[in-house]
Amino acid sequence: MNMYIGNLAYNVTEEDLTATFSEFGKVESVSIIKDRFSGQSKGFGFVDMPDNSEADKAIKALNGKDLKGRDLKVNQAQQKPKGKKTRRPRY
Repeated sequence: MNMYIGNLAYNVTEEDLTATFSEFGKVESVSIIKDRFSGQSKGFGFVDMPDNSEADKAIKALNGKDLKGRDLKVNQAQQKPKGKKTRRPRY
C-alpha cells in the first residue's frame, strides 16, 4: 500500500521515515518530495509497504504522532486521475 505522509518537518530524512515505518513491517520504498531547484523538502512524502495489514497498522499508529516536532498526517495515497494533462507544452 502506498501511503501519503504529510506535515513533515523539513529536517526529516528518508532514513528517519524508513526507521519509523519499519516498526510495523517491511518498507518497500520511501520518497520525500523536494523542490527541484533548492533541494529543500516540500514537507510531504510517500512510503510504500507491500503488506496492506501492516500498512493499516502503521497508519493507525502514526497518524497524529510527533516526529521531530511536527504531527504526522498519514493516510492511504490517492491515485492521480487519468485524463487530460494540466500543463501546457513549452515552445
